[in-house]
Parts: sequence; structure tokens; C-alpha cells
Amino acid sequence: MMNELKQRYQEEISPAMMEKFNYNSVMQVPTIEKIVINMGVGDAVQNSKSLDSAVEELSLLSGQKPVITRAKKSIAGFRLREGMPIGAKVTLRGERMYEFLHKLVSVSLPRVRDFRGISKKSFDGRGNYTLGVKEQLIFPEINYDNINKVRGLDIVIVTTSNTDEEARELLTGLGMPFQK
Repeated sequence: MMNELKQRYQEEISPAMMEKFNYNSVMQVPTIEKIVINMGVGDAVQNSKSLDSAVEELSLLSGQKPVITRAKKSIAGFRLREGMPIGAKVTLRGERMYEFLHKLVSVSLPRVRDFRGISKKSFDGRGNYTLGVKEQLIFPEINYDNINKVRGLDIVIVTTSNTDEEARELLTGLGMPFQK
């Protein structure tokens, strides 16, 4: 069984992009390479249990085990030492990536309060898109009663496109609700 987003990419989006950008080969059409979900846990310095709950929430919404990220430098003002655990991240590829993207576009983003679309300015110049989410509650897997603190997370969508215009076209085709 193929994911419906992947199927739509192969049947509709890929041919449309070949026509629009005048590609010679199907291999030139940009695809989504991976999605990285990152959750920084600043209060993990004082309270190590908060990191455990962040890891648990990330594994719930991604379907795989997150990696714990550690501090690269010591910062005295934040009482932070090099090597201390300060967050968690997950890299999704393949089927899980398409499933997560589908869930993000069709279920989670419409649940955001006062949602008017996501910013068109969050591309990095090389065709990758970064999206910040203020609270993890927009995901249906996370139960409101089981969380101890509302946390935000960053979602980075890495594409194989060379320009932001190509990446925007690809993500719009996949159903990303950009602002008008």
C-alpha cells in the first residue's frame, strides 16, 4: 500500500513541475529528502524529567525513537555545561516522512488557533523549509491530560530542490497551506 501523498506526488506534482520548470529528466524534479523534528528543552538543565517527557512526546508523534541532543558549548549564564542533554530530535525518511507530512498538513496545522496559513518567508535559499510550532497539542496523538508543560517544536523539511521557488511549488503541490 502506497501513501496517498507519495502517490499524488508521482502522478500529479512531478509531471506538473517537469512542465513548469522545463526539466529534461524525471530525476531533476525536486523531492522531499527528509523531515527533521527538533524539540529544545531549556528546563532540562534543572529538571531532567522534562527531557524524558519531551522524548516520549516526540516518539508519539513521529513513530520512532528520538535522539537526545547535547550542548556544544558551556554557557555560564544559562548554567549550561558542554555535553549536557538539552533537547531531542527525530529524522524521518521514506514512508514515515510522508505519513507525518500528510498528518501535519491535513490534521495538525488546521488545529492551530487563528490559523491563516504558514509563512512564505521561511525558506533558507536552498529549497529547505523551516516551520516552528508553538505547542505540541496540535498533534492528535498527544493527549492534553498527559502533558506537564506546553512545548514548541521545529519542523525542518529538507528538499532536493536548488531554489526556493521550486521548493515552494513542491510543498504547495503537497498541500502546504501557505499564506495568500
